[in-house]
Amino acid sequence: MSAPTKPVISTSEQQLPATGFGRPGLVLGGLILIEILVFSTIGTNFLSWANAAQLLRLNTELVLLALAMTLVIVAGGIDLSVGSLLGLSAVVFGKLVRDANFSPGAAIALTLLLGVGCGALNGLLIARLRIPPLIVTLGTFSLFRGLAEGITGGVDNFTNFQSNFLWLGQGFIGPFPAQLPVLILAITVFYFLLHRSMIGRALSVIGFTPDGAKFAGIPVARRILFAYALSGLMVSIAAVLYVARVGQAKADAGTGYEISAIAAVVLGGTSIFGGRGSIPGTVMGVLAIALLENGFRLADFPPEIAGIFKGILLIVALGMGAPGLLRLTTSGTRQDLHSNLEKSTMRNSQLAALCVVILLAAGLIVLGNYVLLKNVSLVPAGLTVGDHKPTAADRKITVAMMPKSKGNAYFIACRKGAEEAAKELDINLLWDGPTDPDPARQNEIVDTWITRGVDVIVVSVENRDGLSTALRKARQSGVKVVTFDADALPDARDFFVNSATPSGIGSLLMDHAAKALGDQGEFAIISASLTAANQNEWIKWIKARQAEKYPGLKLATIRPCDDLQARAFEETRTILNAHPEVKVIVAICSPAVPGAAEAVKQSGRKDVKVVGLGLPNDNKPYVHGGITTAVVLWNTMDLGYLAVQSATKLARGELKAGQATLRAGRLGQVEIVGDNIMLGVPFTFDKGNIDNFDF
Repeated sequence: MSAPTKPVISTSEQQLPATGFGRPGLVLGGLILIEILVFSTIGTNFLSWANAAQLLRLNTELVLLALAMTLVIVAGGIDLSVGSLLGLSAVVFGKLVRDANFSPGAAIALTLLLGVGCGALNGLLIARLRIPPLIVTLGTFSLFRGLAEGITGGVDNFTNFQSNFLWLGQGFIGPFPAQLPVLILAITVFYFLLHRSMIGRALSVIGFTPDGAKFAGIPVARRILFAYALSGLMVSIAAVLYVARVGQAKADAGTGYEISAIAAVVLGGTSIFGGRGSIPGTVMGVLAIALLENGFRLADFPPEIAGIFKGILLIVALGMGAPGLLRLTTSGTRQDLHSNLEKSTMRNSQLAALCVVILLAAGLIVLGNYVLLKNVSLVPAGLTVGDHKPTAADRKITVAMMPKSKGNAYFIACRKGAEEAAKELDINLLWDGPTDPDPARQNEIVDTWITRGVDVIVVSVENRDGLSTALRKARQSGVKVVTFDADALPDARDFFVNSATPSGIGSLLMDHAAKALGDQGEFAIISASLTAANQNEWIKWIKARQAEKYPGLKLATIRPCDDLQARAFEETRTILNAHPEVKVIVAICSPAVPGAAEAVKQSGRKDVKVVGLGLPNDNKPYVHGGITTAVVLWNTMDLGYLAVQSATKLARGELKAGQATLRAGRLGQVEIVGDNIMLGVPFTFDKGNIDNFDF
C-alpha cells in the first residue's frame, strides 16, 4: 500500500496568512475613503483632530476584541463569549477595587488572569472535548454574563475609581489618547503573530484543514487552546480600559461587542470559515464601522440610520465569506485548491465592489437630501430666504438633548415639549440617547456632541459619577450644560431643571403609600437603577418621611427594573413571592408603575396596592381597576419644554448664575433656587381626575 498522502499544499505555497491588501483590501480601503469623503462634507468637524482622537478612544476596546477574534476565526473557530467576558472582567475588577480594597494594579493583574482562565476554558472544551466552538462559546456567553449579574445582584454598579486609573481611559499623552500605546502594541504583536510566525501559519492550516494540520505534525489542540486563551487575555485588557474610559463597572458592560467584533473581522477579509485572515484588514473593518456610526451622528442624522447601514455592512461581510462553503477537503489536489481559492477571492472582490457601489449611491442620496434641506431655511413667516439676516442675537442655536432611554414613554412626552420649545425659539434641536438606560452610551454621545460643537447639552443623567467626567469636558470645551430630570454633580453642569424638589416627591409618595397601608405594614420600592441620582434622592426622602411620620411602616426591599416595564413586572412577582407581607409597591420610575400593577393583577392579590410616579395614560386601566391608588407626576411635556427654554436662554446669555426667576415662554415666570430651575410641585392623579389628562 502506498503511504498516506501529505497535506495538499505547504503553508509557504498557500500563503494563507496573507495581509489582506489584495483586491478585497483595496476595496475596503475604497469604502473607507468614500465614508471619509461623504462625512467630511455632511458632518460637522468630522475631519478635526478632536474627532480622530475620539474615534480612537471610543473604539480601542473593539479593536482589541477584533484582533483576538481574528486568530480564533482563522483557526476555524468562533468566540461568542467576548462581550459577556468583558462584562464579567469589568465587575470583577470593580469588586476587587471597591470591596476587597485591592490597588488598581493588583486588581488589573487578577482581572487579566481571570480573562486567560475563561478563554482557556473555551479552548479546553473545544480542543480536548471536541465540542463545536459555536456551542461552547454560546454556553459561556450565558455563563459569563450570568456570573457578572450574580456578582452584582444584577443591580450593583462600581464607580469612584482613582483618578490615576481613570487616566488610562480618559487621559492624553500630548495630543494622543492614553490608549494609543496599548493599541499600537496589540496591533503589532498580532500582525507578527499571524503573518510572520509559525503560530500564525499553524492556525491558518488548522482553520483550512484540521486533519491536514495533524498529518503535518502541528499540535492542533495546543494551538487552539492558545488562540482562545489569548482571546480571553485581550478581552480582559479591553475590560480594564473600558472601565477606565466610562468610569464605572456594570454587569451589562460589553453587550453586543461580539457581533461588532465578528463583523469587523469578516469585513476585513478574514474568512468566516477559517484558514485565511488579515490583521490590517481587521483594523480597517473596525475603522469602517466606527466611521459609519460617528459620521452619521456628526451629520445630525438619527442613529437608527447608522444602525441600518451597519446591518448592511454585516450582511455583506458575511456574504463575502460565503464562498468558503466551497472549500476543498484534504483529499483535494493542489490545482483544485488553487483554483477554488482564486475563485473565492474573485467572488469576494466582486461582492465587495457591488457593496461599495450600493453604499456610494446611498451616500450620494444622503448628501443630496442633506444639501437640499440645507438650502431650505426655516425663517419667520412673511420673510423670504433673502430677507432673513441672522445676527449674533438670533444666531441659530444648537441644543443637543439626551434622555436616559429613548423608548421610555416619560421621555417621549418630554421630547414633545422640547420640540414645541425649539419651534418657538427657532433653534436646532438634536434628540439622541440610548435605547435602554446605558451610562457608557451616554458618555459616547456626549463626546460626539463635544466634537460636533453644539451650543448646549441637555441631559437626564443615568449615572452621576460616570457621566460627570464627560460633562466637565464639555464645559471645558465651551459647551453649556443643563441637566433635567436627573442631575449630574454640581461642577459638571450650569443649571439643573428640577421637576420638583426631592423632598416633595419622596414625602408625597410616602404619604400615598401610608394611606394605602392604613399606616401599618410593609412596602417595597422599585426604582429604575440603584445609580440613578434623582431616584436615590427620592428614596432618601421616602425613608426620612417614613421614619418621621409613619413608624408603623417597614421598607422590605428595593429592587431596580432597568427602566423597563417587563423587568418591573418580574421584580414585582419576585417581591410578592419573597416578601408575602408586602402590601404596597412604590414604583418610582414611569415604566415600573404599570409593570408592577400588571404583576399584582395577575397574582390575584386583592390586598396589594401600587402607588408610584408615572404617566396617566399608562396607568388609567389600573387606577380604574382599583390596583393603583395614586400616580404622582408633573407635566412631563412641560419639563422638556422648560429644559429647552432654559438651555436656549443660557446660550443667548439671558440666563446667568444668581438669577431668581426665568421667563420661560408659555410657562411664564419660573423660580430659580440656587442653580435649580424649578418646574413646580408634583401632582397626584387618581380615579377622580385621571381621565382629564391625555399624555
